[in-house]
Amino acid sequence: MIDAIFPFSVTLLEELIAGADPAEDLHLILDSPGGDGETAVRLVRSAQARCRELVVIVPNQAKSAGTILAIGAHRILMGPTSDLGPVDPQFQSPSGPGLYSAKDLIAAVENADAAIAANPDSYPLHVSLLADVTAVMVQQARSALERTDDLVREALKSHPGRSGEEVERIAQALKEKLIDLPRDHGAVFDASDARDAGLPIEEADPDSEQWRIVWLLWTKYFHLQARVYEGRLASQVFDFSS
Repeated sequence: MIDAIFPFSVTLLEELIAGADPAEDLHLILDSPGGDGETAVRLVRSAQARCRELVVIVPNQAKSAGTILAIGAHRILMGPTSDLGPVDPQFQSPSGPGLYSAKDLIAAVENADAAIAANPDSYPLHVSLLADVTAVMVQQARSALERTDDLVREALKSHPGRSGEEVERIAQALKEKLIDLPRDHGAVFDASDARDAGLPIEEADPDSEQWRIVWLLWTKYFHLQARVYEGRLASQVFDFSS
């Protein structure tokens, strides 16, 4: 699965795992800049219901909603290039393709308010800079941030073998490292960071045959420069602009 995570992702991923044998392991190669955390929880719950053990493989990045999906797995396979990231809700830009961060939107509005309070003459400048921002967008961003802690816990609970104490312990560690402290959506959270937070990380040897095969497959998908949902039974490839 190579895509931002939004409600349409549910139908596309379901097509891949429909009919999967619940007695077998499910391996999901995931690359995502983020998206909707609510959808990410739905995806990992569905994947967990279709397999004996869920393994998420991250050759490149699984940011924000991608991280939420990954933390519900039994194991997360990461290498030296792999990166999880801040659980910072992302929204689709109303002015065209691309995503914007809830934290960035709120910070931009708060900075504009402070600048106008300090210098009222700057009001026209800041109004023009934030012309595409509505009060509804700001409220949606605030609501999404308030829901983040719950989404992390719900994703962790989707792993059927986790105890309530383990869920709470990992959730607290992730809250500090992935929600409270990061100021940049691109902040790095590598295999070592993830393991320290209590996540079930399997760190691949970059010189191993296992990682060579993972990286070879990933680069073939990367070369497509497209949104990809592919499995044994289905293959959907969409141009990024579509």
